[in-house]
This record gives sequence, structure tokens and C-alpha cells, in this order.
Amino acid sequence: MADDRFFKKQGPFTAQHLAEIASAELRGDANLLINDVAALDQAGSDQLSFLDNRKYLETFCSSQAGLCLVHPDLADKAPVGMALLITPEPYMGYAKIASTFYPAPHVEGYISEQASVAANAEIGDSVRIDAGAYIGENVKIAANSWIKANASIHDGVEIGSDCIISSNVTISHSIIGNAVTIHPGCQIGQDGFGFASGPQGHVRIPQLGRVIIKDHVNIGANSTIDRGAGPDTIIGAGTQIDNLVQIGHNVQLGMGCVIVSQAGVSGSTKIGNFVVIAGKAGIGGHLTIGDGVTVAACAGVMRNIEAGQTVGGFPAIPQKEWLRQQAMIARLTKGKK
Repeated sequence: MADDRFFKKQGPFTAQHLAEIASAELRGDANLLINDVAALDQAGSDQLSFLDNRKYLETFCSSQAGLCLVHPDLADKAPVGMALLITPEPYMGYAKIASTFYPAPHVEGYISEQASVAANAEIGDSVRIDAGAYIGENVKIAANSWIKANASIHDGVEIGSDCIISSNVTISHSIIGNAVTIHPGCQIGQDGFGFASGPQGHVRIPQLGRVIIKDHVNIGANSTIDRGAGPDTIIGAGTQIDNLVQIGHNVQLGMGCVIVSQAGVSGSTKIGNFVVIAGKAGIGGHLTIGDGVTVAACAGVMRNIEAGQTVGGFPAIPQKEWLRQQAMIARLTKGKK
């Protein structure tokens, strides 16, 4: 059970109600009351869990959960007496149900006396601004957004409705859409890494673009997104960015992308829709990455990638080819011992 000092729970809910939320087929008592969600090995008879990975099948078979989300192919492995929510997407169903038990906190309008808010800033209805936050000249913040302690929103920035800007975030030169969450320590809109080099040294090039963040984007802690040098840096709708990610100037990310921690995208690269960039991968500058591409962890991408490919290695090549190379290297290395 989640610690109630930090998480406020709703419920209980009937199994039938939860089935409707998850768009799942209920097998069991429709009136069964479920009080909470829990892991398979910790759930009790009044709690819901889920099975999404066959690696946990043994745990599922001995689980005491009263109700469980499960794929149709594994439903017959359930313990006797366990009610089931049968769905081809158990994890998605769990996400929806867990969000029902633990909805996002409701934002109530409040501006701390210890916040600094410019007189000409436009603050929408029910916006919360916590102590130590700085809101600059001509900033616009739409309804129901929450600016947490010590966040710094610089002059001219626009933030849409239902956003959460966490503590110690700095935002400048940016236009942010609706329902965007930016986690602690992020730096958005700072100078891009651009300069002209010559015998006398390096001369910085003015970075005259912006950062445009579309709706429903989530940006993890301590990630950085540089503003454009002239063209804007754009983060597409629904994109999910993990902690410690670097996005360079002029980068264009499509919608629904996933970028995992410690990955970096160099300047002026265009990335299509629903691209996955795994942890510690690096993407070179001025490249085009097609829709649906997957870049494996620690890969180094130095060329354009056509839509739908999965690549790995350094320099990155099609993943199957890279795996064959690794297997061959392993065999040759073993033969020399």
C-alpha cells in the first residue's frame, strides 16, 4: 500500500467498475470491492494487481490478489478464486486503474506571499505559485497550473493549462502547451551550443529561437532543452523524456517519442513520430530519424535512419546485424583462449 503521507487514495471500487475503466472482460464477482493496488507478491484479497511479463508467471500463480489484470493467453494460469480482468493490454489497464485510485492532486488557486510575481504577468484561474518561485515580466500562465517552490519562469514565457512546473526548474524563451509536467531541476530554453571558431578563438552565435513544447509532454528531472539558434527547438505532443536527457538547439522531436535517461540529441536533428531512444544513446547533429525508429541503449547514431528500423552499436547499424557481429566476436574471442 502506498504511504498515505505522500499519496491520497480514492475508493473502494467494485470489480465491475474497474473492468469498465480498463475496458477489460471481468471473470468473477462483479460486486467484489477492491480497496487498493499492489504488486503480485504483496497483494491481498481486497487488492488488484497485474501480470504483463511472463517472467512473473510463477508469482502470479501463487498470488493472493483478489483481482488481477491478465492477458487472455495466461488467464487459465490464475490461482483458484482469483477474479480476473482479461485484456490484451494489462499494463495499460493497470495504469488507468492505478490513476483512478491515486488521481493527480487537485490544484487550488494560491499565490504565496514569498513568491515574486511581476505586476504584468497574466495568471489564470486556480493557478498555484509556491514560495520562492519567480515569475518574470509578461509571463502567461493558464488555468490550473502549478508552479512549485523556487521555480524560475523568465520574461515572456507562456505556460498552458494543467501544467506542473516542479521545484528548481528554470524556463526561458519557451512556449509550453497544456498538461505538461516538468520535473525538478530541468533547464529549458537556455543558450544552444553554437559558436564560430577561428584562429583567435570561439565566438558565440546568438541563439535567437525558442523552445516549443506541445501538449501532454513529460520531462524528467535534470534534463536540459536548448532553445533554437534561429529555428525553434520543438518537442512533439505526448513525448516522454526521462531524467538527465540533453536536447540540443533546433532539434525537432515528433509526437509520442520516448527518450530514456542519459541520452543526448545533437543540434538540428529531426526525429519522427513514436521514436524510442534508449539509455545513454547519442544522436549526431543534422540527421533525420524516421517514424517508429528504435535506437538501442548506448548506440551512437551517425547517419540518417529510415522509418521503422531498430539500430544498435557504435556506430549504429541495424540491430540484427549488430547482434550477429557481437556473436561472431564472442566466438572468435573464445577460440583464442
